Amino acid sequence: MKANQKSREVLVVDDSPETVELIKRNLASVGYQVYTAHDVQSAIKLLEAIHIDLLITDLKMPGENGLSLVRHVSENYKGMAVLVITGFPSIQTAVEPIKIGAEEYLVKSFTDEELFRAVEKALSKTQHKKQSDEVQFSVREHGIIGESDEMMKVFNTINKARSAKATVLVNGESGTGKELVARALHYGHDGSAGPFVPVNCGGIPDTLLESELFGYVRGAFTGATESRVGFFETANKGTLFLDEISNTSMAMQAKLLRVLQEKEFYMVGSKTPKKVDVRIVAATNVDLMKLVEKGLFREDLYYRLNIITVDLPPLRDRGNDIVLLLEFFLNRYTKELDKSPMRFSSKAIHTLKEYSWPGNVRELQNLVHRLVVMADDSTIDAPDLPVSFRYSATRSRRLDRKLDDVVSEYIQEVLAANQNNLTRAAESLGIDRKTLRNKIKT
Repeated sequence: MKANQKSREVLVVDDSPETVELIKRNLASVGYQVYTAHDVQSAIKLLEAIHIDLLITDLKMPGENGLSLVRHVSENYKGMAVLVITGFPSIQTAVEPIKIGAEEYLVKSFTDEELFRAVEKALSKTQHKKQSDEVQFSVREHGIIGESDEMMKVFNTINKARSAKATVLVNGESGTGKELVARALHYGHDGSAGPFVPVNCGGIPDTLLESELFGYVRGAFTGATESRVGFFETANKGTLFLDEISNTSMAMQAKLLRVLQEKEFYMVGSKTPKKVDVRIVAATNVDLMKLVEKGLFREDLYYRLNIITVDLPPLRDRGNDIVLLLEFFLNRYTKELDKSPMRFSSKAIHTLKEYSWPGNVRELQNLVHRLVVMADDSTIDAPDLPVSFRYSATRSRRLDRKLDDVVSEYIQEVLAANQNNLTRAAESLGIDRKTLRNKIKT
């Protein structure tokens, strides 16, 4: 055992005073600076106050167990080695700590040499650790990245639908990439030479949507000093993408139905119909059939739109696609920002794969952009992630908080995950915008 270890600081956590004293005496004899704690919460307080290179923790302790501490360290402290000790060895107790971040595992009762050897190996692994989750990025189809079974189904539907000009309805949560699907459908069929015109129906007031879609003639209303073509005419011989179709009024739905049925429309203020040859791709982040049942969406329009359906899965259901997307956006933003190549540590990847991603791919993209901008070195580790992404033994332990406080904190986390977009946050929480506003105020 090397004698000069004065730069290494070790925290030993065990409810047995005899075990703590034995490890402390042995490690101190060869130059380690050793700190001790007898439970998880005391250990967390020490970790917050001092720099630690190596955590040595027992697994079975009264109250919160050592696994909780291992996970807390793994996701909140960069470059800290973890050595787990236990007096109750089994395959499960050996595998689980390694899976969540421990470098080494030691069974009681161990000899001095076994302790020294395990400590050296744990520190060595941390110092020279290479990312184990190397991926060959990226599997791309039609500009969309993914290789999960769910995305293979999406690609298959796109390939079958792109050669036809049938109307397509794209279903998916906010941020899943519905416009990418619409573009893939457009650029994959014979109409790709024509224009692709995206329209966010939810972003245009209903009083203006008709004139925006169909255009207007001079004198149609106050301020109409000249005629202006609308999105339908602009998209002629191409594709019109109607995003957030569920936000249209019943009156507008009737006009859209006529265009789909008759292939013609009227400009605002005109009595002469105009023929149009355009493919419609509509998208929604809500269940249109439920709106039909509530009388909020026309049933006949629903069936006109729903000739071919593309169901985009949420990111949380796409497995290893998360890793592909992380690598893709990491490479994009390091190049855009003229930074040296970067990588995610295996701990960071594990943490991100466990996250629920309420904002889906859009949230992931924004997170990677922010991490690249703020990164201090070439490796993004779990402690570099926002606090809401990381496990906290302290947060999980507290059971004395009022329900209103917990609800308020969760709402703030969901808002942050959705870039303070009230609409998307409300959807993630399963409430309407008005209810969300009231909860924020209280």
